[in-house]
Amino acid sequence: MTDVDAVVVGAGPNGLAAAVTLARSGLSVQVFERNPTIGGGARTSELTLPGFRHDVCSAVHPMALASRFFREFQLARRIELRLPPVSYGHPLDGGRAGLAYLDLDRTAEGLGRDGAAYRRLMAPLVARADDVAGFTGSNLLGVPAHPVTAVRFGLRALEQGSPLWNARFAEDVAPAMLTGVAAHTILPMPGVAPAGAGLALGTYAHARGWPIPVGGSQAIVDALAADLLAHGGRITTNAEVTALDELPSARAILADVTPRALLRIAGRSVPGAYARALRRFRYGNGVAKVDFALSGPVPWADPGLAGAGTVHVGGTRAQIARAEHDVALGRHSPSPYVLVSQPSIVDDSRAPAGRHVLWTYTHVPRGSTLDQREAITRQIERFAPGFRDLVLAASSRTAEDIERYDPNYVLGDIASGTPSIGQLLRRPVCSPDPWRTPVPGVYLASASTPPGPGVTGMNGWYAALSALRHEFGVRALPNLSTG
Repeated sequence: MTDVDAVVVGAGPNGLAAAVTLARSGLSVQVFERNPTIGGGARTSELTLPGFRHDVCSAVHPMALASRFFREFQLARRIELRLPPVSYGHPLDGGRAGLAYLDLDRTAEGLGRDGAAYRRLMAPLVARADDVAGFTGSNLLGVPAHPVTAVRFGLRALEQGSPLWNARFAEDVAPAMLTGVAAHTILPMPGVAPAGAGLALGTYAHARGWPIPVGGSQAIVDALAADLLAHGGRITTNAEVTALDELPSARAILADVTPRALLRIAGRSVPGAYARALRRFRYGNGVAKVDFALSGPVPWADPGLAGAGTVHVGGTRAQIARAEHDVALGRHSPSPYVLVSQPSIVDDSRAPAGRHVLWTYTHVPRGSTLDQREAITRQIERFAPGFRDLVLAASSRTAEDIERYDPNYVLGDIASGTPSIGQLLRRPVCSPDPWRTPVPGVYLASASTPPGPGVTGMNGWYAALSALRHEFGVRALPNLSTG
């Protein structure tokens, strides 16, 4: 006799995706969350001044319209997702910028001599964006459903991940744009893994856009939680789980935690070989984050950036690669890559009238305790003279602070494990079903499993589908729609 059918540890996007999937299959589900509020990497809060609502971790969601889980869940019908006029922008010195519009042709037109080369690189992927999402959003050990698209994607990733990455380009804007999206991975470049991630993100930028949730990222987890509760699930907050035997008896336990945490809470029940694999799991470098309350919009030197929901700050391809190489060597770059989001350009609920919020982070060595507010401010000022004068208040967190906020971000690693090619294939083990652990009834449902980092819900969905098959004999996909 069990207390519930399934227990989920962690109420981040993946934990809630798992819980929703199980509850929609008619199971009783209990979720435990260590923090007083749910959300994990998708919380929204007043971090600086009253009335300024900042996304605590993730802000822009390229996968919100591409993730199969979110499409099945019909997220776009449950919350309002707004597309900025420019998916992302990339400023360069001299008041220039690359602008990635939803329209690939319009983007190419702004790239001068490199426009045709950029279009040839991206067009076959943009035309098959759902296939790209299916390939990159799954266990890479599986046979791709669309092998032609997978081959096209792979060849482009090999090119952009090699020393030949500049071969097709004559100028500096298009290469810088590709490097800006690839740098999301916090990996040295050129490299196949960052190139693949950059091509996938670029594909979604032109095929579906990079949406921003009205009201903040919290809207996504609130929608998941509402659906869970409507289907009989329960959520308990302020409930840190330190051992599996603290949990109610259940046929399945799904843990939205890292391999390090799974070892800690599962203890001696983890078989030796699997325990060794979890100990070998590598965590990457971290981020330092600064949120700004502004008296006005960022005064970018290139006016086209005023419509960009995301801006990659760092300069040319070579300059960004140098900054990321510094981080890989354990150094703080004197001229860092900075990821910037301006959600208030499309969502005026984020700040008082005429005011704006700005979300930023930069990459730092793992476990860094260095406050990066000045370094980030200086880099933005480089491309937006006068930015410093608009700052009303700021909230700064080091990599150490990031882990303290969410233990899944080990040493500030927001990817919950370095997303190298080897570790994408072995996440955390090389298996056709890496979500299922050898501990009876226990499943790993975090970003430390395929398809890796990002607010997609896919990791939790896959873990729940595995649990449904193995623990409950259910093979039919549950209906997650609003209908």
